[in-house]
Amino acid sequence: MPSPTVSGLDRRLFLTSALGAAAAVAGLSGCAESSAATSSKGASTAPLADKVPAGTSLKVGSFQGTQQLQFKLAKLGKLPFEVSSWVNVAAGPDVINAFRAQSLDLANNAGIPPIQAHFQGFDAKIVAINITRKPNYVFATKPGSDIRTVADFKGRKLAFSQGQAQGVVLLRALKKAGLAYDDVQLVPLTSNQFLTALQSGQVDIAPLGNTQSPAYLAQYESKGARIITTDVVDLLNLLWAPTSVLNDRAKAAAVAAYIPHWAKGSVWTYENPDIWNEEFYVKTQNLTLPQAQSISELANKPLFPPSWAEAIRWEQETADLLAEGGFVKKFDVASLFDHRFEAIAARSVPAEYRR
Repeated sequence: MPSPTVSGLDRRLFLTSALGAAAAVAGLSGCAESSAATSSKGASTAPLADKVPAGTSLKVGSFQGTQQLQFKLAKLGKLPFEVSSWVNVAAGPDVINAFRAQSLDLANNAGIPPIQAHFQGFDAKIVAINITRKPNYVFATKPGSDIRTVADFKGRKLAFSQGQAQGVVLLRALKKAGLAYDDVQLVPLTSNQFLTALQSGQVDIAPLGNTQSPAYLAQYESKGARIITTDVVDLLNLLWAPTSVLNDRAKAAAVAAYIPHWAKGSVWTYENPDIWNEEFYVKTQNLTLPQAQSISELANKPLFPPSWAEAIRWEQETADLLAEGGFVKKFDVASLFDHRFEAIAARSVPAEYRR
């Protein structure tokens, strides 16, 4: 049975049903800042503590063990707090659910999940930004497809995940090609369903990460599958956390202490691709060394801006694009950024990585 497609009113009905009622934001912990240090929207404005109080712990997102391995290889030293669990989660919708369940305190995502969380009524803030200048995603065709350009997407079935980076990359590519939402059939899926949907012919096109496309081509290029590249980027690679976590003085200090490790780890990986290829892609992802090297060649140079002005503009453009399609309601994205953390990442890296 074919998967349902989403367009016009049907798209809005689908999204309303899929998102459901927003869950209540988790209560603040006993160490939370008092209401006097909290804004009208519930976000703390109190200065960050200089040191992480003893006994502080965080539950940190680390998809496929990436962060632990990165920190170990980079020899960054011990974090000044306990990581009570490294949570194997990456997709935006899964991260939001984990935030709500209080099983995750800090996560690494692209720009769209914080917008999606806001739309669902969950209060979370961005605390660190890494600017992405080169595309992280390509568009993969199903085997035997005759699609060769984004213009050929017209009338086709496209895998679409509203709450993930892949979704906004697709929407931006359609807009750049002059295609309206109703010119295509958006098939609502999560990114972990994209490969299966391509393989089965459920969709004609799916956005795949640069890390996924080599393995897909190795299996299906001989059967007529291909990769379509564009210059559309997903600008933001970010850290974010629930407002309830950031309102806890001890946990906020731990988040601030984590950011330099995150930034330095990204720089180390960029500067040591040979080691990362072998230790991560080959040993943990079962890729061949040539496949790993092809991924590293596309890697973005980490860029940690001292000012978030560009990031906020891009996030606003993304939110507006989603609002135009009826996917979210229009709002001011400035509320998504906790500026107490703004300069931390930039201060922790060499000047060539501050942009």
